[in-house]
Amino acid sequence: MLERTLPDGLLVDAAWMEQHGYSTSLRSQYVAAGWLVQPVRGTYKRPLGKLTWERAVISLQALMKHPLIVGGRTALELQGLGHYVSASGPASIHLHGDEPPPGWLAKLPFKERFIFHKAQTLFSATTTAEGPLSLAGGDDGDDHERTGDHVRPLTMSAHWPLLVSTPERAFLELLDELPKRETFHNVDMIAEGLRSLSPARLQRLLEDCRSVKVKRLFFWFAERHGHRWLNRIDRDRVSLGSGKRMLVKGGRLDPKYLITVPEDLGAPV
Repeated sequence: MLERTLPDGLLVDAAWMEQHGYSTSLRSQYVAAGWLVQPVRGTYKRPLGKLTWERAVISLQALMKHPLIVGGRTALELQGLGHYVSASGPASIHLHGDEPPPGWLAKLPFKERFIFHKAQTLFSATTTAEGPLSLAGGDDGDDHERTGDHVRPLTMSAHWPLLVSTPERAFLELLDELPKRETFHNVDMIAEGLRSLSPARLQRLLEDCRSVKVKRLFFWFAERHGHRWLNRIDRDRVSLGSGKRMLVKGGRLDPKYLITVPEDLGAPV
């Protein structure tokens, strides 16, 4: 029974175990017998299968039904759109959702750290997939009918899908990190490589985006790199607000989008 409900390498919490008929005493017996191990207090996994940050997030999404997605820089890197991606993987995992992940996630023995972002801050519409992912897997394509404009399933090891932001949404999430957690230089390098984004998907996301700063930065970077998809976006349907946005102390004020940008950013390649 446990072999069918809890795949090797994934983990669950005590609430999930209770819901599936595993009482506290039964769990203790399983741990004592070596049929279950506890990575941290209140979590359980079968002994086989290495626990990674990807599998921990998959467990939250697919087994415990937490409405979380991997977004921002992390999602771009996973889809091959990051810049200077480390061979050892991302140092920070950006999670977006309606509610923070359980506290035990940060206690798991990973070198990566998790950063949570409340999705409603940036977008007003629904922020998660229409239904939870299944461990049956999916392809590495855009499962548009099931997940909409903002998320897609990536097939990980053993065909377990990880729910991540589409490149279009992830780029807007990345822009939201300027200038506190990201630098203009790093974002500029990433923006340069985003040559194949979907203008239709961008249109819907931009109209839904709450942040004037993010929308102005989006158009500024897109124009800077001359992306062709920009010509297919109806700017009249995207509200850019009013007033200046002082993003860089002592920076140059862009007269079109009324944002300050670094003087030393240089010309695009």
